[in-house]
Amino acid sequence: MTNGTMLQGFSWYLPADGSHWRRIAEQAADFAYQGITAVWLPPAYKAEKGREDVGYGVYDTYDLGEFDQKGTVGTKYGTRAEYEAAIVALRGSGIQALADIVLNQRLGADGCEDVVAREVNASNRDQVTGAPQTISAWTRFTFPGRKGAYSDFTWDWTCFHGVDWDDKAKRKAIFLFDGKHWDGAVDRSENANYDYLMGADVDVNDPRVFDELVRWGCWYVDACKLDGFRLDALKHIDRGFYLRWLDAVRKHAGRELFCVGEYWGRTVGELQAYLGAEKALSLFDVPLHYNLYRASCSNGNEDLSELFSGTLVEADPVHAVTFAENHDTQPGQALQSFVQTWFKPSAYALILLREAGYPCVFYGDLYGMPNDGNIPAVRELPLLMEIRRRFAYGPQHDFLDAPDVIGWTREGDDEHEGSGVAAVLTDRDGGEKRMFVGERHAGERWSCVVGEQDDVEVGADGWATFRTLGGRLAVYLPEKTADALENDRQLHRIARDIAEDTEEMRA
Repeated sequence: MTNGTMLQGFSWYLPADGSHWRRIAEQAADFAYQGITAVWLPPAYKAEKGREDVGYGVYDTYDLGEFDQKGTVGTKYGTRAEYEAAIVALRGSGIQALADIVLNQRLGADGCEDVVAREVNASNRDQVTGAPQTISAWTRFTFPGRKGAYSDFTWDWTCFHGVDWDDKAKRKAIFLFDGKHWDGAVDRSENANYDYLMGADVDVNDPRVFDELVRWGCWYVDACKLDGFRLDALKHIDRGFYLRWLDAVRKHAGRELFCVGEYWGRTVGELQAYLGAEKALSLFDVPLHYNLYRASCSNGNEDLSELFSGTLVEADPVHAVTFAENHDTQPGQALQSFVQTWFKPSAYALILLREAGYPCVFYGDLYGMPNDGNIPAVRELPLLMEIRRRFAYGPQHDFLDAPDVIGWTREGDDEHEGSGVAAVLTDRDGGEKRMFVGERHAGERWSCVVGEQDDVEVGADGWATFRTLGGRLAVYLPEKTADALENDRQLHRIARDIAEDTEEMRA
């Protein structure tokens, strides 16, 4: 069995040139070589700002870049045909295609309606602050460019809880529609009730809306041959809705459909409460991300032995998707908490080379972010991913027993030739760790493949001392494995260059 690795297949500031689906298709073979087993694709449907929209300002979920709406046929990422071709390329390379599901809000309505509503306190949404009044709300979604293709369902104010704009008074405030109430099973640690996030807030539990969202989910899975989902903004959507929605779509598909949700909770208790007894999906390990971020910003004052304390991967590794970075944490975004460059290789080693959790690699870290302050790619990341795919197997031994220098090893197994790995890192001065790699490696010579350290000899008892430079990560493999890895990587680069040259000649 091969280790799984997810890729978030986009970053926020990709160019709005309609080329990303083609790029994903072209990169599919490289993804597979690097060990990617699933790609989370960005929202594929037409959004409020058309070609300029990252996709979270959802307008029409049935328009996957097929209809002339919002000033464009294609989305920021390309056309529906190109999207489907990217999925075919991924699946052809043995990679699952995961769709980004954004059901909390709708924006870019086709028309306004007069609605009786009450203003609520923005800091306490359960507190009504105004008398009933008639506002003009952007809640009519008729999708004239699609003309009823795939679904003739249109949306009006009864499909929503409320909005944050009165077009009649040209005034911004949060308005709850008369006869509606915010859903209860949402985050209550902020704003008393954090159902409302932005735009026209979808009433997911309205029977007509729920049935339509299930019909759409089943259509989407069938039309695009999806393997699973990433669910957006879970803390703002009634928990019971997604339990019912997932169950219905999975029954229709007749298969599991892997699902990971974004519940942006800072404590593991919040995540465990959302998972509940059903554990119908996995969740991104937000507490671990913040631990990694703090370590990168602490000037060496973070206790590295506590990096996994209070994390989902510690409490429930089977349902934890670990990550160092995503589109919301990169510079310029609302949740900006960008792990600093010097610590990024260590952060990725901590999620890629360990046994627990399902790691998710960020596209911007893998390929760089030239449109976001020209942030370079994490140079060590492709190698760490390949080491995970090929060698990070077998029993794990932790040496997370000091505040400034920590390490761990994997013994390897018989199924994966040359497997076994040792990692040691520090956030202060150079250090070392005496660690057990297993008696199966007794007498071997191990080479440093990430970092700059001399080879080490494994004793007859399976122990060896591994070193790293100040503020750095060092990863070691058995010497024969390290040599074979370098040869294989050179051959892969040559093959890739030949393939690219051939493609250019055909073009």
